[in-house]
Amino acid sequence: MEQEHKQTPGQTAPAHGEGYGQYLLIWIGLLALTGLTVALAGIQLGRWIIVTALTIASVKSLLVLNVFMHLKFEDRTFRWFVLVTIVTLMIFFVLTFFDYAFY
Repeated sequence: MEQEHKQTPGQTAPAHGEGYGQYLLIWIGLLALTGLTVALAGIQLGRWIIVTALTIASVKSLLVLNVFMHLKFEDRTFRWFVLVTIVTLMIFFVLTFFDYAFY
């Protein structure tokens, strides 16, 4: 849904996105994190590999959500819904890995 922003004369429209330079930096960061994930796959970290891979994936997903999907420009209610979804997903991950660790 589009929201209308009322402006007074002489006021500029609010910026609703970053410039191409910031998109390029985020994209390079995502590529670097993907490369780090691939590099860590060859290292024997034991059970820590799962935690490391999920941490990197979480950082990448937060970058995509905030920058490319413009979540930081959404209403507070929508951001709360996304937060509740992420917390629920983390609860499932923790319970699954708790079962995996003590099986």
